Amino acid sequence: MSRRLAREKAMQILFQIDVGKNDKDFAIQSVLDEAVSLSKKDETYIYGLVNGVCYYLDEIDEHIRGFALDWDLERLANVDRNILRIAIYEMKFLNEEIPWVVSINEAVELAKKFSTIESSKYVNGILDRFKKQLELKAGE
Repeated sequence: MSRRLAREKAMQILFQIDVGKNDKDFAIQSVLDEAVSLSKKDETYIYGLVNGVCYYLDEIDEHIRGFALDWDLERLANVDRNILRIAIYEMKFLNEEIPWVVSINEAVELAKKFSTIESSKYVNGILDRFKKQLELKAGE
């Protein structure tokens, strides 16, 4: 499984938690049970994404609110909201492992696949503004 597929699985899990109000462990297990030939490395990455997003959810959502101009977080499409959460988590906390542009590109591709072209542009815009903020902080 590639990182892209791992992100898809993490997005599905976060969607179940967010929309279905499922318990995190139940959501993880239900999605992973459906995954075919999942390596231990992929499983570990998925667990890391989901647990990281859940742990830093308030902070991540504040970043989204700050850049989602004229949109309440709750009004964002559920899929888009969770794609943004994964990308912002990766950009902020996994930046040593994953370049920011990779997280942005993967989020845009997820939005194209699971949402709409318009959503992919919106996701790209929010994440690009977040990247610029991170670059400014890195330059301080």
